[in-house]
Amino acid sequence: MRRHSAQLTHQPDVLPWLGANFWSRAGGPLMWRTYEPKTVRDELRVLAEHGLTMTRSFFYWPDFHPEPHRVDDELCGRFEDFLDAHTETGMATVPTFIVGHMSGENWDPAWRGGRDLYEDVWMVGRQAWFVSRMARRFKDHPAVTGWLITNEMPGYGRIHQIDPPSSDVVTAWAQAMCNAVRATGATQPVSLGDGAWGIEVTGRDNGFSLRETAEYVDFVGPHVYRSDTDRPRQHYRAAFECELAAVTGQAVVLEEFGLSTDTVSAANAGVYYRQTLHNSLLGGATGWIAWNNTDYDDLWDRSPYDHHPFEMHFGITDSTGAPKEPLRELAAFAEVLKAVDFARCRRADADAAFVVPAFLERGYPYSRPADRPLIFTSLHQGYVSARAADLPVGFLREADLLPGQAALYLLPATRQLTTRTRRELARRAESGSTVYLSFCSGEHPGTRGPWFDDLDGLFGVESQLSYGVAEPIEDDVLEMTFTEDFGGPLAGEVLRFPVAGNEDSRAYLPVVPRDARVVAVDAHGRPALTVRETGSGRTVLATYPLEHMAARTPHVNPDATHRLYAALAEAAGVRRPVTVDDPHVGADVLIHTDGRRFVWLVSQSPAPLTVRPAADGTLHTLRDGAPVTEVTLDAYAVAVLELR
Repeated sequence: MRRHSAQLTHQPDVLPWLGANFWSRAGGPLMWRTYEPKTVRDELRVLAEHGLTMTRSFFYWPDFHPEPHRVDDELCGRFEDFLDAHTETGMATVPTFIVGHMSGENWDPAWRGGRDLYEDVWMVGRQAWFVSRMARRFKDHPAVTGWLITNEMPGYGRIHQIDPPSSDVVTAWAQAMCNAVRATGATQPVSLGDGAWGIEVTGRDNGFSLRETAEYVDFVGPHVYRSDTDRPRQHYRAAFECELAAVTGQAVVLEEFGLSTDTVSAANAGVYYRQTLHNSLLGGATGWIAWNNTDYDDLWDRSPYDHHPFEMHFGITDSTGAPKEPLRELAAFAEVLKAVDFARCRRADADAAFVVPAFLERGYPYSRPADRPLIFTSLHQGYVSARAADLPVGFLREADLLPGQAALYLLPATRQLTTRTRRELARRAESGSTVYLSFCSGEHPGTRGPWFDDLDGLFGVESQLSYGVAEPIEDDVLEMTFTEDFGGPLAGEVLRFPVAGNEDSRAYLPVVPRDARVVAVDAHGRPALTVRETGSGRTVLATYPLEHMAARTPHVNPDATHRLYAALAEAAGVRRPVTVDDPHVGADVLIHTDGRRFVWLVSQSPAPLTVRPAADGTLHTLRDGAPVTEVTLDAYAVAVLELR
């Protein structure tokens, strides 16, 4: 199946968006009041010298739109000089229109008067008028490469989401804003700037639906700032959210990501940037805009920095304009994009797919919104394990009726499926696919256990569950002992998994095999992994919630699930073009339009290591084409090679 890798532009000679969100160190969000042309040019020059191609810029709404029917011409003149400065440095920018939220502060034009931004017709009209005026004024400037309607509107339009707007209201608002841009004749791509925090990605309904607004936007822009208890999960978080954000098939731009160097060491700031950039590229992102260009030490007594002091140090340069580790990582990443001619590359096809349950994004009657975090975290942990197994995976949405075919379907710690999907997976197993599911009882006492019909028939077992009672896992570590050879694990080999979860989810599924065979047992001799041959394929059941338990365990990766995934891949005949016999290193491939293949090796090891990748060809350096058999990687390092 083809994995998502849509480029923002179909013009191969146009460089991908690699840049920074931009407020000048001379003023921050209030930079337009005391605009300093020389400082701005100095700041842009440093970014350009490090390989960045663009910025995301902002119309501070109270200043640019001081009265309902007036824009500030003087500030617009300053913005035009700002655009000229981009042209002079060979860069471009994406202006953002409705900027009433930034860095922990909300602000309004003086005339808003508490009017609702989505449902007050006059207020929607004033926003559309402002968008139209600004787009018409700047659309023909060569430095403008795209448009964003807002900055994180979910945190501004209805503060704290106590009363989130409905998706039909938000979609109508988005239609009005995007149409206001296009009615001017502007041809640059448009998106919303909302952060892609809606239900299709996070499972939380904030009114912004990627599916519903897809008709009006040209790309999707995740903003990713989540934290985790496990470093590899953290390193793959942005990539995972990019995979989910590709639900509409549109280009995905990692529109905001970054960190405050008040919260991490300089070296670890560089590590996070390196991992996020390369992993999100492998996760389907085709553009990157860091938050943000500079530190603001001189603005400490001004909001939002007086109450969010760590926001002063999200910069990729310090407050003197000197590069920080994040900018050095961006520069190195820019060199890689150039070396592989990234604009002409796509992700390699995948024979394996994660099934995204429809319950993540649909509010079925009497289903629990509280189930959605479990779906998200189990998929996230499964994604990390797939990377450790060097297993290329796509994402198939149950809500889309599983478009595309795969040799291996992965359903990690999946409790809820629709009846149609249960039957479709059975049909695909009959037709030759391998379908894997790990049991999960759920994290809530209501309707414990599997929420789909005939688990027994699908997996060839007889469930021994008692109604309403979770069967507790009493061991602190699950020891899964293989009773026969299965892919990588051999008979007698033991895989160990952490046990975690609450009183509802720390539970296993007692079964008796019927037309399935037991290939692994737990420490008590009970079935832990069963295989049912059906037609020309098979179904595989893990009776423990492996991915859920790992997701609830700090510092767990790489956990043993990667061994199971590798075994499933072998059983299903899944192609893995490059593999590394060390779960700390993940391997994946991009394919150039001219047929060249490029291999990424990404280390999650906190110490240097040397690996010998196995590949369906020979590996060569990008610099001089020398053949490579061993690769030495520093801690959390990335190597990019050519596969011939």
